[in-house]
Amino acid sequence: MRKLPPLNALRAFESVARHLSFRLAAAELGVTPTAISHQIRLLEDICGQSLFFRRPRPLRLTAAGELLFPILRDGLDTFATALANVSGITSSETLRVTTPNAFASRWLVPRLPKWRETQPRIALEVIGTDRTLNLASGEADVAIRYGRRMPSGYVAQELFRDTYVPVCRRDLLPDRRSLTEPAEMCRLPRIHYDWMKTDAEIPTWRRWWKAARELDPSLPRDAETCQLSFREESHAIAAVLAGQGVAICSDVILAPELDRGELVKAHELSLPGLGYYLLYLPEHPQKRLIMVFADWVRSVV
Repeated sequence: MRKLPPLNALRAFESVARHLSFRLAAAELGVTPTAISHQIRLLEDICGQSLFFRRPRPLRLTAAGELLFPILRDGLDTFATALANVSGITSSETLRVTTPNAFASRWLVPRLPKWRETQPRIALEVIGTDRTLNLASGEADVAIRYGRRMPSGYVAQELFRDTYVPVCRRDLLPDRRSLTEPAEMCRLPRIHYDWMKTDAEIPTWRRWWKAARELDPSLPRDAETCQLSFREESHAIAAVLAGQGVAICSDVILAPELDRGELVKAHELSLPGLGYYLLYLPEHPQKRLIMVFADWVRSVV
């Protein structure tokens, strides 16, 4: 006869281990953080050892927790799949995902073949838009939002953050090598594109030159002038790929071109970017599919 811990304790551990947060696990399971803490303590008593390092923050798994988590996660996924199979709901499940346009076209869409390989029974409806869709009204099931801080009012988890670097074609650079001095950037055609006007810390050329002047106060004041300017980020990226100049771009959005060597960093001086956050409503009926999608996104970063 199998001797197993209570299912609630196992679910609580799997959720906390996945989010690395008692608060997010509580929101996902519809209970209080105190209740989650009690369930984790119960499971730790059964195991005879701690499963999390709680101090110093952030929360992280112990060696025992790292051993248990993937086994339990895969087991719960198998359990859910088996239940779906016997209930006859296996033919097609759809998850509607909304993301910013640039992220959808340049990051998510190229990776969709990997999604179909691992999750052939879950269809994704990708809604690429720079408009903020209303999850509460059902416009989408899950959102990937781009911002400086964690959005409130949802179950939210940070997927990753980006960095902004000056990028261009290698053949645009003298001797095809990255620049060593910020002043050398003055000799290259520079490309600007519009950003959110309400963000005071947008990673533009103005901020890049400000950071560069901390390294070299003698830089000319007219260096901020750009030879090309676009309203849309996608048009600026197209100009960079065509060899028309250098632009300050996200290393996440241009990761494929940087990895393949089509584009290079014109200079190592970079600016901090923003975060990509996955959001959904706490009681969403598609929560299982959302978690599968969230785990997949993290796995292919």
